[in-house]
Amino acid sequence: MTDSKKYFNHTAAFNPSRRGFIKFSLGLGALLVIPDISIAQDKKPIIKRRIPSTGEEIPAVGLGTARTFNLIPGESRVPLKEVLRLFVEMGGTVVDTSPMYGTAESVIGDLASQLNIVDSLFMATKVWTTGKEAGIEQMETSMKLLHRKKIDLMQVHNLVDVKTQLETLRAWKKEGKIRYLGVTHSRVSAHSELEKIVEKENLDFVQLNYNIETRDAEKRLLPLAAEKGTAVLINEPFEKGDLFGKVKGKTLPPWAAEFDCTSWAQFFLKYIISNPAVTCVIPATSKPQHLKDNMQACYGRLPDESMRWRMVEYMKKL
Repeated sequence: MTDSKKYFNHTAAFNPSRRGFIKFSLGLGALLVIPDISIAQDKKPIIKRRIPSTGEEIPAVGLGTARTFNLIPGESRVPLKEVLRLFVEMGGTVVDTSPMYGTAESVIGDLASQLNIVDSLFMATKVWTTGKEAGIEQMETSMKLLHRKKIDLMQVHNLVDVKTQLETLRAWKKEGKIRYLGVTHSRVSAHSELEKIVEKENLDFVQLNYNIETRDAEKRLLPLAAEKGTAVLINEPFEKGDLFGKVKGKTLPPWAAEFDCTSWAQFFLKYIISNPAVTCVIPATSKPQHLKDNMQACYGRLPDESMRWRMVEYMKKL
């Protein structure tokens, strides 16, 4: 197994690039201020990563939907429609959802249809049940809710009945119903099981939790995914929001300007996508301003290995 530091050096050739206290005070100039989206897009290309199994490129920052797109009856969809519109306008494509997320699939499908962007999205969802027939029924429902005849990425959610569901996913991929298949989990305690599956199965994607505080995946799982040619989606980039609580009232270090970082959200996201094993991070939000901030992390320079170490050490001192 390749250790993380040796791995990082070996794979360094990659495509370079909240809440109430988001700061834009590093003196980078008005051209980097988020509200003028067209400027960011015109001046710098969006950072993309290749899916190893095909070579297809996708933006390194996507959109998660857990909790944020699960609306109660009567709740306004207007903010989420704007989130989705801005996401695509800023170059985003990867949207990750699941039947586990309540009404999220239905909301995404309806809003994408209203915005006429259904075919512009790289749609990733999951199967989250036991049994072959139940899995098929759930996935067919997801396709209808998402207004899709083909799903870009279907994943076994939290490894539920993983052997059975992977068999179905392989058949569906062969039939052309899905383009990619994978597995997911969001807890460190499941990393060892994810490692076994990545090692044994020929997966297109693995989705896991990883951020600047919870770096366990750097030891074995991320290097293994790179060795096996498995694309990686990252969930929990903000540790369920805890990272913002840790930096609340704290000033962003001036040297963050060296990798075009103007907010704490970008600080956390750029740390993640600067690991070359990471294909795409999927922060969730229901607020348009946060969406714009998150997407800005997919533009400009990324921290190198020494800067990543500096970022970790800075967080330890807070």
